[in-house]
Parts: sequence; structure tokens; C-alpha cells
Amino acid sequence: MDLEKVFHMKGGLGETSYSKNSSLQKRAADKVKHITLEVIEEMFVESRPKSLGIADLGCSSGPNTLSNIKELVNAIERRSRKLIEQAPEFRVYLNDLPTNDFNTIFQALPDLYRELKKGKNHGNPSIYIAGYPGTFYGRLFPDKCLHFIYSSNSLHWLSRVPPGIYNEQGESINRKGIYISENSPPRVAQAYFQQFKHDFSLFLRSRSEEVVVGGRMVLILLGRNGPNHVDRGTAFLWEILYRSLTTLVSKGEIEEEKLDSYEVHFYAPSKEEVDDEIRKEGSFKLDRFEMFEIEKDTGNSSSSYGKAVAMTVRSIQESMISHHFGEAILDNLFEEYGRLVDEELAKEDIRSISFVLVLQKL
Repeated sequence: MDLEKVFHMKGGLGETSYSKNSSLQKRAADKVKHITLEVIEEMFVESRPKSLGIADLGCSSGPNTLSNIKELVNAIERRSRKLIEQAPEFRVYLNDLPTNDFNTIFQALPDLYRELKKGKNHGNPSIYIAGYPGTFYGRLFPDKCLHFIYSSNSLHWLSRVPPGIYNEQGESINRKGIYISENSPPRVAQAYFQQFKHDFSLFLRSRSEEVVVGGRMVLILLGRNGPNHVDRGTAFLWEILYRSLTTLVSKGEIEEEKLDSYEVHFYAPSKEEVDDEIRKEGSFKLDRFEMFEIEKDTGNSSSSYGKAVAMTVRSIQESMISHHFGEAILDNLFEEYGRLVDEELAKEDIRSISFVLVLQKL
């Protein structure tokens, strides 16, 4: 499967879209927003560029994308006023895979421009926004054109399902799961780890050509709290998806062979694994590393928490599941998914761990 042609968050503005179901991702970004803004301001004060290059890698298509841009631009404008200087022009590059719904972003740009102009009597910010389709596991931008890179909830996605999980006949050896689980042969965890090392190293190497010396990256991704690959916080949602799929197998809605051949292109690294790749690649210094959890949001919604999680996972995985199993199973699959999430969380408090990394270009 060519992931660049298949994988994308659910586009549009419908009830199952990523735009309507990305509040969990926003809460993760908001929890470390103070770090993101501190870092871009610090970089700006040090370098004072007249033209500031910013890239959002894995931007997707929801409201979070434009909210991030607004926060970053406003932070630099505030800092410029304190310095009694003219704010720089902003070059903002929005990147995701070619299948991403860039049109929804572009249609919302006039509203963003109006928001940025509000209450400003000293002139409007010069901001130029462009879409940059393509995988970030490789070069995207010209040499030394970026000062700040932001990526949230993207780097835990691998460039492909690890080839090492398949035998000589092309069959998956991970027959009792779709990700690393307690039932997985040791070779499965090793294959996922090797793919992460390859991808993350390539990501760093590519960005090292595009970021100016002293430029910064703020990277937010899911991770593990320790060396054990079978981490409850990260494996839980995949375990529930597998169990939901097995329910549909038992009902005859999908074939068992189809389930056996389905694997996810995801990996949650440990801090040590991330540290090692940054050190080995050598182009960036790790300025800051923090782990954080997102607490369960019961909110004011009348629907269950499990349903909310199911809608979020559906908006992320629908493209892959539809491609492999067909669209007909989606409603039944995620109804079962939401039920199982509620059932499991009633027994134990399960929380995933996220990392925020601040890297400086050497």
C-alpha cells in the first residue's frame, strides 16, 4: 500500500471529519502551548529575521491548523512591539500528505486574515501562507529557508508498515494484533523500532538542510514511558481497534484473512530512543524534553467518552480502514469501538503519554 496516496485525516466539515473530531489533539497542543510560544519568541529575539519562515509539518485540515498560525504570528508581533521594531513578514508553509484536505484550510484563510487584522492600528502583518504537499520523511523545502518548525501529533506515524513484520510469503507474522502487543513475536517490536529509527533519522537529516543555524523545532508526539514496547497507554487504542475488528469477523462482516493482513504504521518511541537518534544524526541539540499526560475530558456532552474517542480514531483511521476493508463496516466498527472504550475505562484509568521536544539547529 502506498501510504502517501491513501492515508489522510477525514476531510471536510461533516460529523465524522477530523475538523469536528480533533479536540483531543488540540488539548495536547494547548497543554504545551506556552513552550511553543516561548521557543519561537526566543528564536526571534536571537536572530531578528526580516522574513520569518515557519512550517507546520503534518498540519491536517482542522481548525487546529489555523489556530496555531494565529498564536505564532501574534506572539511574534507582541515581541516586536516590546522591542519597538517592525514585525517581520511571515512565510508559513503548511505540509501534509498529498491526500490531505488542503481546500478546507484554504477556504478558511480569509477568516484568519480578518482575525489577524483585528484591533491593529499600526498596519497589518505581512503573512504569506502556502500548502506544501508531500511526506516529511525527505526534503520538502529549499536550503536554509526555515526559522521555526512545528509538528504536533504527526511523528508517531511511520512512512510505511515495517517490512520486517512479513514473512517470505508476504504474510504478517503479527497474527493476533494490528500493532505491538503481548501476543506479538519479538521480531514485530524490533521491526517497528527499526522503521522508526530509519524514519526519524531521515526526518532530522532533511530538516537540517532546511533550517537556519539557531532555528528551532517544536515536536509533539505520542511516546512510551520506558523500554517496554507493550505500553498500555499507547497500545490500548490499537488493542481496542483489533478487538472491534474481531467482533466483525465473528459476525461475518469481514474476512479473517483481511484482518490478519491489516497492520498500522504507528510507533510510540521511548525517550531514550528519541535521544539516541538526535545524538547520532548530530545536526540538532535537544534543548528541552518533557513528558505529559492528557486527562480524560468528560465535558458537557451528552454522548459517552468512548463515543468521543471512537469518533476521533475514526477521523484518523477511516482512510486506511476503508481502503483495506471497505466503507460498509465503518459505522458498526466504531460503534463497537466506543462501547469497548467505555467498558475498559470503567475498569482502569488508562492514559497515553505525549512528548514535547525542543530542538535547536547547530
